[in-house]
Amino acid sequence: MKNAKLVGVLLLTLPGIAQAQTYKCDIPRNVPRPHPERASQSEPQRVLPIGGYTLAVTWAPQYCHTNARKPFAKMECGSGNRFGFTLHGLWPDGIGKEWPQYCTSAALLPQPLIRQHLCSTPSAQLLQHEWAKHGTCMGTTPAAYFGRSTGLYAKLRYPDMDGLSRKPLTVSGFTTAMAAANPGLPANAIRVTANKQGWLDELWLCLDKKFAYARCATGSGGLDGNASLKIWRGPR
Repeated sequence: MKNAKLVGVLLLTLPGIAQAQTYKCDIPRNVPRPHPERASQSEPQRVLPIGGYTLAVTWAPQYCHTNARKPFAKMECGSGNRFGFTLHGLWPDGIGKEWPQYCTSAALLPQPLIRQHLCSTPSAQLLQHEWAKHGTCMGTTPAAYFGRSTGLYAKLRYPDMDGLSRKPLTVSGFTTAMAAANPGLPANAIRVTANKQGWLDELWLCLDKKFAYARCATGSGGLDGNASLKIWRGPR
């Protein structure tokens, strides 16, 4: 390619409730090389049986509102890029309260694989982190791991985020709207996280061992359904 940047533009133009996402993603010619990610004293290795999975997606407008000036957020929040929900990762859950992590050592991801997935997860270091911490526990290859996670992510549709941001909203109101936009995704398979001020941060979608949506276990995190929720949309 002759251009200095590989430009990927994805426009989601589904009718009605799902029409809420427009992405603009410019991948720079020189993508930063990630550093290795390893188990540590605070994040120890845990090789445990897998009881299910969590698909985590991040609300990028809120993330960029907090992190726009930080170097690690340059691609996601600068250079004219714009994202709605981005893919945080696919996490294996344990059978009990603990989950497997850093199951084997992880080599650096190859640059072509990083570039392939940067418009879903716009951080080379986060991609490296997700493979090292979570993917190594799934008995697969980096290509298959990211193929699975981005495949699940690509199927998601979203409610009218702008409309929801303009009126009083509860967590249960949001999960109901998200479920309505995704036939087959029950509201009880969605956990919602927010920052201390109540602004939407992430969605954690619960999956069974076959990667089908499943009711989230009690006490598995997320806000109470009656909690108030705000959605940051950025400049309008």
